[in-house]
Amino acid sequence: MLTMAKQAKVRAASVHLLTALGVVCALFALRATLSSHVEEAFLWLGVAFLIDGIDGFFARRFEVKVVLPRVSGETLDLCVDYVTYVFVPALMLLLAGKLPGAWGMVLAGIICLTSLYHFSDTGSKTDDNCFVGFPAVWNIVAFYIFALAPPLWLTSLVVLVLSGLTFVPWKWVHPMRVTSLRGVTLAVTAIWAIAAGLILWNGLPADWVTGSIVILVAVYGVGLSLRFGRAR
Repeated sequence: MLTMAKQAKVRAASVHLLTALGVVCALFALRATLSSHVEEAFLWLGVAFLIDGIDGFFARRFEVKVVLPRVSGETLDLCVDYVTYVFVPALMLLLAGKLPGAWGMVLAGIICLTSLYHFSDTGSKTDDNCFVGFPAVWNIVAFYIFALAPPLWLTSLVVLVLSGLTFVPWKWVHPMRVTSLRGVTLAVTAIWAIAAGLILWNGLPADWVTGSIVILVAVYGVGLSLRFGRAR
């Protein structure tokens, strides 16, 4: 029989393992990308996104920081997130021709570089659980680019604007943790997840119905963030 202390360590280690599994999802997403199976790649990134959404709850529930202080769950999370949120999506955009030629390589480089600033920013989160500056969710941005198939000029504009907003001290809502309008936000997030799943099931790009849904959800998210205003 394990002692209470050992049980606590097993639970804490299991939470770290859950977080670390995100990088395995990134590996499988990269493999799918190299095989031109973009829908499968996004499914793996979706699993990583889900893991990232729930591991924090378990970390707080089992007091992982106290039980296993030598292993930084925050550092582990940042390492995994950079791969799944930034590096793999940027590579997907390059390999699929969404960021073509030398200009595409420049844009992909901008994505990777500006995201490093966000991930290393110790003031990137506020007390009301918002992000400060664009939170480097390039997995979501890449999904929209694949789903909506915008022209290159618009894709370039989106990449440049969002990269620039990384350095603007504006609040961006965390859909799972911000309390204001949480019920509505969670419902909208669920609708987005269903629409995104249908898009991947039916194949990229999206049809006009599911495409319209994800666009409206994006408008809601941006509007909610604008409501919170600048970070102090």
